[in-house]
Amino acid sequence: MHKLFLSLFLASTLSYAASDKPKMHCTLSQEGPFIVTWQAFKTPSKVPVSGSFDKVIYKAAKAKGINFKEIFTGSGVLIDKVSVNTKNKGRDAKLVQFFFNMIKGENIQAKILSVKSDPRVKGKPKTGLFVTEVTMNGITKTVPMHFRFFKGTLSAEGVIDLFDFQANTALSELNKACFEKHEGKTWNDVKIGFTTHIKALCEAIQIK
Repeated sequence: MHKLFLSLFLASTLSYAASDKPKMHCTLSQEGPFIVTWQAFKTPSKVPVSGSFDKVIYKAAKAKGINFKEIFTGSGVLIDKVSVNTKNKGRDAKLVQFFFNMIKGENIQAKILSVKSDPRVKGKPKTGLFVTEVTMNGITKTVPMHFRFFKGTLSAEGVIDLFDFQANTALSELNKACFEKHEGKTWNDVKIGFTTHIKALCEAIQIK
């Protein structure tokens, strides 16, 4: 009987200690610049040409949340299309004149419709999928973007087809203007992406 009481006492003590253990609670928020990038391709051998946009306005649906779904669902960006930057002024001028100026509207817009995170793997970056909505040339298309989060940096990447946005004429004009350097081939598939920083404020809360 004495052993039974002792066992019950130890079990209840351990149960209380486990339930009384502090648990970390984190609040996430996006901070710093929201960098939008792209990578197009030229020549029959598909040589990449990379760039970004200097003027991007990030519109957060929610300032803070407990996970990516809370802080990113409904968030979006407004991109000034003529702020394209490839670190080559001559190339930038051609892109504006022969491509972006032939695209309707002053801006390109994107919005995150939903977020799905992959199962966590200890010691590995957090990954998942953003389902985004891209509006360009007056046309809106859904684009999946795979994301990776590691040490505070979030990056995402997807692919668009310029033909889906009826940019055939603009692409053709750009190809004509750059015919020699592009060897007569400018590809219609373009990688798009973004990078930003996620801040986590964590505190220990008592679970009883």
